[in-house]
Amino acid sequence: MKSSQNPLLILASTSVYRQELLKRLCIPFDVISPKVDETPLAGESTLDLALRLAHAKAQAVATQFPDAWVIGSDQVADLCGAAIGKPGNFDRALAQLQLMRGQTVTFHTALCLMKGASQTTVCVPTEVTFRKLPDDVLENYLHTEEPYDCAGSAKSEGLGISLLEAIKSDDPTALIGLPLIALTGLLRDAGFMIPAKL
Repeated sequence: MKSSQNPLLILASTSVYRQELLKRLCIPFDVISPKVDETPLAGESTLDLALRLAHAKAQAVATQFPDAWVIGSDQVADLCGAAIGKPGNFDRALAQLQLMRGQTVTFHTALCLMKGASQTTVCVPTEVTFRKLPDDVLENYLHTEEPYDCAGSAKSEGLGISLLEAIKSDDPTALIGLPLIALTGLLRDAGFMIPAKL
């Protein structure tokens, strides 16, 4: 899709959460899977991992579509320097929530906007403190929401908010997966009109 007001825009992601967030800006965009290996490099920090993957995802799609602006994004949850990924199933999700109980986890949400040689990569951190809750509460939550495709096993935009004690961030959408405050600024700098004229 291409708007007469705005340049061509592509979201390099298969995440339904990022797609829903980007729809809030009311600008047309296409979605293309970036097909990037997300395996961490030896000794790579969680912050560096998030930044590298956001850039790699944007680059993987931007090379195919040189006339488009491409958005790449990645999120890595960090507990005491260790990355916490998507659990995939109930048992791993429960283990994650037990590990994070009473702890503060930093979610690094990296964002890259790229078109040819023009590219900007930023990261918006979010500090999330989990409540000290018993196993039966954690199990009830997992059976209800089944957040197995969510890093950290708790969806703040859903029932997962009940597991949290505090959230500290400059951008509330960063925790969901796409920092719209930062993205809006980057898109305007790139020539997008937001909101677009009706």
